[in-house]
Amino acid sequence: MRDKINVGVLASGTGTDLQSIIDASEKEIIDVNVVIVISDNKNAFALKRAEKHNINNYFINPRGIKQEKHEEKIDKLLEENKIDLIVGAGYMRILSDSFVRKWHGRLINIHPALLPSFKGTNGQGDALDYGVRITGCTTHFMDEEMDHGPIILQAAVKVYKKDDRNELANRILKVEHKILPRTVQLFVEKRLKIIGRKVIISPGESWINKFEYDPDVLYSEGF
Repeated sequence: MRDKINVGVLASGTGTDLQSIIDASEKEIIDVNVVIVISDNKNAFALKRAEKHNINNYFINPRGIKQEKHEEKIDKLLEENKIDLIVGAGYMRILSDSFVRKWHGRLINIHPALLPSFKGTNGQGDALDYGVRITGCTTHFMDEEMDHGPIILQAAVKVYKKDDRNELANRILKVEHKILPRTVQLFVEKRLKIIGRKVIISPGESWINKFEYDPDVLYSEGF
């Protein structure tokens, strides 16, 4: 048995990416304990998901205080819970340079597009509006720029003529729920090394043949 690490999740919305990590953890697919969920939105369903699974959960109100003070509260909770890895799972607030630098190499994010294309809060809609034939999702280490840090895993998803934003977003989301837990487990196994803008993934077990996946989705090397 591999030792488990403590994961903290930042989420602002429904928390389906959070749920993918919780489910993989409870099924012992990944070697983590999800010990805390923090949101900047008091109505985020992610907090309800955490509560249902007896995970410490907190709403930290960003209004009326400086970003520095808001992040100090977040950082304090992460330190108190002895967090090894922070996961941004639909967290809609830009983190400060100082926060990112402190947690460098222990702070990952998932984005619903193939970075560096279609950064920002509407990756799926922007891809559809642009007319691309293939889009997807990306996990990456966070750095001081939005949706910019070194890429870990990507998965390519076809865009169909009939797609509207919701159809495309839902199809991408199903793939996010595969590559995000996979990324977390690669971190657990110490298989990720940042060299400049690149993440080198050391050889090891693949998930391609371990689980069933949509044959229309192309997963990057390292999955």
